Amino acid sequence: MYTIRFQPERSLLDIAWHSIFLPDQVPEYAQQCLRQFLAEGLKPGYLLRMDMRRSAVQPRDTLESFAHNFRDFPKASRIAVVTASALQRMQVLRVMTQPYLRVFDDADSALDWLLGDDASGPAEEGTNAGNA
Repeated sequence: MYTIRFQPERSLLDIAWHSIFLPDQVPEYAQQCLRQFLAEGLKPGYLLRMDMRRSAVQPRDTLESFAHNFRDFPKASRIAVVTASALQRMQVLRVMTQPYLRVFDDADSALDWLLGDDASGPAEEGTNAGNA
């Protein structure tokens, strides 16, 4: 359903979703993310890459569960979200309104941006998926 990897030397939380979430699956996912986050010694201000290419657009009740279960999660300094479709991209930009977020269609480009010096520009400018 998902893979959670940490790279403490880069202060990077690297998540890949492999399927759609149901609302009742989100609390355990959030708890696992937090447990591993603390065990790895990451701190607020970390980098977050979320690769959503293998999952679908999430249902409304699942989005509500994410908002509730991640409301107190430590905040990142940069978020790079990798999507596979214009619909996913639109959902991400509607739900995740952080000014330090960008959307990509390529995981390597997302990582390059996270690790690079240039974090300027709104989410739409960070999109390397063309005009789709």
